[in-house]
Amino acid sequence: MKQAISSKNAPAAIGPYSQAIKTGNLVFCSGQLGLDPATGTFVAGGVVEQTEQAFKNIKAVLAEAGLTLANVVKTTVFLADIADFTAMNEVYGKHFSEPFPARSAVAVKTLPKNGLVEIEVIATI
Repeated sequence: MKQAISSKNAPAAIGPYSQAIKTGNLVFCSGQLGLDPATGTFVAGGVVEQTEQAFKNIKAVLAEAGLTLANVVKTTVFLADIADFTAMNEVYGKHFSEPFPARSAVAVKTLPKNGLVEIEVIATI
Protein backbone atom coordinates (compact mmCIF):
# COMPACT_ATOMS: atom_id res chain seq x y z
CA MET A 1 0.00 0.00 0.00
CA LYS A 2 1.23 3.48 -0.77
CA GLN A 3 0.31 6.83 0.75
CA ALA A 4 0.92 10.27 -0.78
CA ILE A 5 2.75 12.78 1.41
CA SER A 6 2.27 16.48 0.75
CA SER A 7 3.39 19.71 2.44
CA LYS A 8 2.12 23.23 1.86
CA ASN A 9 5.57 24.36 3.05
CA ALA A 10 7.19 22.97 -0.10
CA PRO A 11 6.45 23.86 -3.73
CA ALA A 12 3.44 22.12 -5.22
CA ALA A 13 4.17 19.42 -7.76
CA ILE A 14 4.56 20.89 -11.24
CA GLY A 15 3.32 17.73 -12.93
CA PRO A 16 1.41 14.51 -12.33
CA TYR A 17 3.43 13.28 -9.34
CA SER A 18 3.40 13.37 -5.54
CA GLN A 19 5.84 15.32 -3.40
CA ALA A 20 6.53 12.00 -1.67
CA ILE A 21 5.18 8.47 -1.37
CA LYS A 22 5.26 6.40 1.82
CA THR A 23 5.25 2.65 1.39
CA GLY A 24 6.18 0.18 4.09
CA ASN A 25 9.03 1.69 6.10
CA LEU A 26 10.29 3.92 3.29
CA VAL A 27 9.47 7.42 2.08
CA PHE A 28 10.46 8.31 -1.48
CA CYS A 29 10.66 12.08 -1.96
CA SER A 30 10.43 13.59 -5.41
CA GLY A 31 13.21 15.90 -6.45
CA GLN A 32 13.13 19.36 -4.93
CA LEU A 33 14.35 22.45 -6.71
CA GLY A 34 15.37 25.74 -5.13
CA LEU A 35 11.85 27.13 -5.48
CA ASP A 36 10.27 29.34 -2.85
CA PRO A 37 6.97 27.62 -2.01
CA ALA A 38 5.22 30.97 -1.46
CA THR A 39 6.07 32.40 -4.87
CA GLY A 40 6.84 29.37 -7.02
CA THR A 41 9.96 31.10 -8.26
CA PHE A 42 13.63 30.38 -7.65
CA VAL A 43 15.26 32.01 -4.67
CA ALA A 44 17.65 34.82 -5.53
CA GLY A 45 21.27 33.86 -6.00
CA GLY A 46 22.99 30.87 -7.50
CA VAL A 47 23.54 27.20 -6.80
CA VAL A 48 24.34 27.77 -3.11
CA GLU A 49 21.02 29.52 -2.47
CA GLN A 50 19.06 27.04 -4.59
CA THR A 51 20.66 24.12 -2.74
CA GLU A 52 19.74 25.64 0.63
CA GLN A 53 16.15 26.14 -0.53
CA ALA A 54 15.97 22.60 -1.92
CA PHE A 55 16.92 21.34 1.54
CA LYS A 56 14.25 23.53 3.18
CA ASN A 57 11.72 22.01 0.80
CA ILE A 58 12.93 18.47 1.49
CA LYS A 59 12.73 19.06 5.24
CA ALA A 60 9.14 20.30 4.88
CA VAL A 61 8.07 17.19 2.95
CA LEU A 62 9.86 14.86 5.36
CA ALA A 63 8.24 16.64 8.33
CA GLU A 64 4.80 15.75 6.93
CA ALA A 65 5.84 12.11 7.27
CA GLY A 66 7.19 12.71 10.79
CA LEU A 67 10.78 12.43 9.60
CA THR A 68 13.95 14.54 9.43
CA LEU A 69 17.11 14.48 7.37
CA ALA A 70 18.48 12.01 9.94
CA ASN A 71 16.11 9.43 8.40
CA VAL A 72 17.55 9.85 4.89
CA VAL A 73 19.43 6.82 3.59
CA LYS A 74 19.92 7.76 -0.09
CA THR A 75 20.09 10.99 -2.07
CA THR A 76 20.39 11.83 -5.72
CA VAL A 77 21.65 15.27 -6.72
CA PHE A 78 21.09 16.58 -10.23
CA LEU A 79 23.18 19.55 -11.34
CA ALA A 80 22.69 21.66 -14.44
CA ASP A 81 26.47 22.22 -14.44
CA ILE A 82 28.94 19.82 -12.84
CA ALA A 83 31.20 22.83 -12.21
CA ASP A 84 28.74 23.67 -9.38
CA PHE A 85 29.51 20.38 -7.58
CA THR A 86 31.91 21.87 -5.01
CA ALA A 87 29.57 24.72 -4.06
CA MET A 88 26.59 22.36 -3.81
CA ASN A 89 28.65 19.85 -1.82
CA GLU A 90 29.59 22.46 0.80
CA VAL A 91 25.92 23.23 1.43
CA TYR A 92 25.00 19.54 1.29
CA GLY A 93 27.59 18.66 3.92
CA LYS A 94 26.03 21.08 6.42
CA HIS A 95 22.73 19.21 6.34
CA PHE A 96 23.91 15.67 7.13
CA SER A 97 26.02 14.00 9.79
CA GLU A 98 27.63 10.56 9.95
CA PRO A 99 26.68 8.05 8.90
CA PHE A 100 26.06 10.02 5.73
CA PRO A 101 23.40 8.78 3.30
CA ALA A 102 24.49 7.05 0.13
CA ARG A 103 24.56 9.54 -2.74
CA SER A 104 24.69 9.87 -6.47
CA ALA A 105 25.43 13.21 -8.13
CA VAL A 106 25.08 13.75 -11.85
CA ALA A 107 25.05 16.59 -14.32
CA VAL A 108 22.04 16.76 -16.60
CA LYS A 109 21.33 18.77 -19.69
CA THR A 110 18.46 20.79 -18.23
CA LEU A 111 16.45 20.78 -15.00
CA PRO A 112 12.76 21.75 -14.72
CA LYS A 113 12.22 25.51 -14.93
CA ASN A 114 15.96 25.78 -15.72
CA GLY A 115 16.96 25.17 -12.11
CA LEU A 116 20.59 24.79 -11.11
CA VAL A 117 20.13 21.87 -8.69
CA GLU A 118 17.50 19.28 -7.84
CA ILE A 119 17.74 16.87 -4.92
CA GLU A 120 15.67 13.76 -4.25
CA VAL A 121 15.85 11.58 -1.14
CA ILE A 122 14.78 8.22 0.19
CA ALA A 123 14.16 8.03 3.93
CA THR A 124 13.47 5.18 6.32
CA ILE A 125 10.97 5.26 9.15
